[in-house]
Amino acid sequence: MMYKNKKGYTLIELMVSMGLFAIIMLLASGSYLMMIGLNRQVQGISTGINNLSFALETMTRTIRTGTGYSGGGATFSVTDANGNSMTYGLNSSYAITQNTVPLTDSSSVKITSLTFNAVGMTPGDNTQSRVTIIITGTVPGKILQSFTIKTSATMRSLDI
Repeated sequence: MMYKNKKGYTLIELMVSMGLFAIIMLLASGSYLMMIGLNRQVQGISTGINNLSFALETMTRTIRTGTGYSGGGATFSVTDANGNSMTYGLNSSYAITQNTVPLTDSSSVKITSLTFNAVGMTPGDNTQSRVTIIITGTVPGKILQSFTIKTSATMRSLDI
């Protein structure tokens, strides 16, 4: 009697291949979930930094085009180009404020320190008025990301 060559897989071969496939898929799905978590964390940091960038741009634009600097340290006041008095500071919920209106969202970025160092604010000293803004804080997430930002704004015309 002649045996025909039987083609196909045995039950043991199928079980081994299915087990290997399950292990590979488990590792791949774990990596995918980790990538999703990292993406969310990066988006949160990006939102906080964009929020802070908006606040800094608003302050520096007003300071560059304004006149009549006053203050320094934790608060700073300037008269904007339209003649409105603007006061910048830090409120109790760790948000930068403009005339008590928050410029930053305290859930996306926590400002721990806001300092204004002003030079040339004395009338008649012929020194170009300049303000250096120093901001320190954290961006919340699984790991708190701390930051320190320092920028300067110079008044466009001499305040003589």
